[in-house]
Amino acid sequence: MTSLAPALPLLRIGPHTVQPPVVLAPMAGITNAPFRTLCREFSGGKGLFVSEMITTRALVERNEKTMQLIHFDASETPRSIQLYGVDPVTVGKAVRMIVDEDLADHIDLNFGCPVPKVTRKGGGSALPYKRPLLRAILREAVGQAGGLPVTIKMRKGIDDDHTTYLDAGRIAVEEGVTAVALHGRTTAQHYGGTADWDAIARLKEHVPEIPVLGNGDIWSADDALRMMRETGCDGVVVGRGCLGRPWLFGDLVSAFEGTGTRQAPVLRQVADVMLRHATLLGEWIGDESRGVIDFRKHVAWYLKGFAVGSDMRRRLAVTSSLEELGGQLQELDLDQPWPDGADGPRGRTSGNNRVALPDGWLKDPYDCAGVSADAELDTSGG
Repeated sequence: MTSLAPALPLLRIGPHTVQPPVVLAPMAGITNAPFRTLCREFSGGKGLFVSEMITTRALVERNEKTMQLIHFDASETPRSIQLYGVDPVTVGKAVRMIVDEDLADHIDLNFGCPVPKVTRKGGGSALPYKRPLLRAILREAVGQAGGLPVTIKMRKGIDDDHTTYLDAGRIAVEEGVTAVALHGRTTAQHYGGTADWDAIARLKEHVPEIPVLGNGDIWSADDALRMMRETGCDGVVVGRGCLGRPWLFGDLVSAFEGTGTRQAPVLRQVADVMLRHATLLGEWIGDESRGVIDFRKHVAWYLKGFAVGSDMRRRLAVTSSLEELGGQLQELDLDQPWPDGADGPRGRTSGNNRVALPDGWLKDPYDCAGVSADAELDTSGG
């Protein structure tokens, strides 16, 4: 593994230095406080770890679930929160609330989510198509942020005929955004196909004034180094590659610092992490059973590539207590080595989807009359 560390400038997000330049992507239902804790432990506290998506309306209205999602462990520094919103006024109120109540140290705005419940309201990756609306949201967010840095995460555009990332990047610079992250896929691609790293390179050339972070198809530390070499981006954002593999952040730190070490845990070590993950979820939720139930979605990711029978996988996927989970894990052949191919793609891979958009959304990129505060989602996270 070859290190790029000697040639890499420091990544700065406002007053915060992110070294190595590695960011955990916000993922709904995944990047809650327990998962962020695991990733930080493996990285030695290095990098930036962003909360799952917080809806601005739900935050302003102090929705109970949302208020739990914005909880940060005392060891999290800086505290990084991602907001979703489509109404500039509501976004501004949410940002001001974060500042006034000292809820976070960094604010990221979501313009990359491709799921239909978000895009059909004009949010997420659909929103940058409406250039004036994007500008209004960014102006309000930056204006209300005080000294907190505001960044954005976006996609290439809605589809190959309606790309937005270059215009969005320029608007971000003009409105005082601190950094931009680009997932090299369109909304229509969802998570299918191959991420377009060339688009990341083009964006970096287009907005040299601020850091550009690349996202998409980073399955290993070598992928992260290669993305930075090939695109010239200032940092990487890691999403699906760490599902069931929080130790990837340890690999990333080693790669960027030049030590070249890589973790390839045997199943026994993986099982230990699984049990700790479920335990942390139960402590965070305040209910062991609910924590184990929430953990179920992670089981297949952790066991990817290991020789675990379908019956045992089904049993693990319906556990409801730590004792039950631990007992079933002990029935596995725990001496199995890390499987070949387990470092590859994981998580959702669907693509070429019809994009759900508000009626007439694509008629005029400058007509924002169809968007109102009613389009705000009233719940956060997954």
